[in-house]
Amino acid sequence: MDLMDYWQYTDIITKALFFALFALSVASWVTGILRLYYSRQLAKTVAADLAQQLQKQVPPSLQASAEERRLMTEQTLLQLIGRYRHRSEQGLPLLGTTAAIAPFIGLFGTVWGIFHALRSIGMSGQAGLAQVAGPVGEALIMTGLGLAVAIPAVIFYNIIARMNRRTLFLANDIAHGLLGASMRPAVTTDKTNTNV
Repeated sequence: MDLMDYWQYTDIITKALFFALFALSVASWVTGILRLYYSRQLAKTVAADLAQQLQKQVPPSLQASAEERRLMTEQTLLQLIGRYRHRSEQGLPLLGTTAAIAPFIGLFGTVWGIFHALRSIGMSGQAGLAQVAGPVGEALIMTGLGLAVAIPAVIFYNIIARMNRRTLFLANDIAHGLLGASMRPAVTTDKTNTNV
């Protein structure tokens, strides 16, 4: 089956569906590769960045009671982790949407192609296997294209979601450690004041 023959046989709707699948494929590959890179970078820098941002916003020299310091540290850590979560989820809706709708676009293209082929066969008056097999087989190409677009998007989505969960777990773990560490100087200061 020659691709140029197939392309000439298709109508405007099939061509539009083909270009939609092509655009979704390019977008999902670019987004997937970029998100893999950014998720890996975030995982490498989350520990140092979290500690650095906490020191900027709640410096150790801050004069506050232990309860105020704990509250400020908790709020700062929650805000930073929320920002990490937001950054890590960018691009995932595109991958999820592509994975969900690409097979249906391909299926619609197949149904439309079969309809188009059967209509042409009905108009020609010839209904033998040779006349039906070629156009129906060509119509099934759209289902294959839909799956070819959806499968990489699903793989990217799952890998990136897993990396992001691991990074956010690490960020939460580090945040608990930083919260505990930030309370130690305030607790020791209060103890020295009570002993005097």
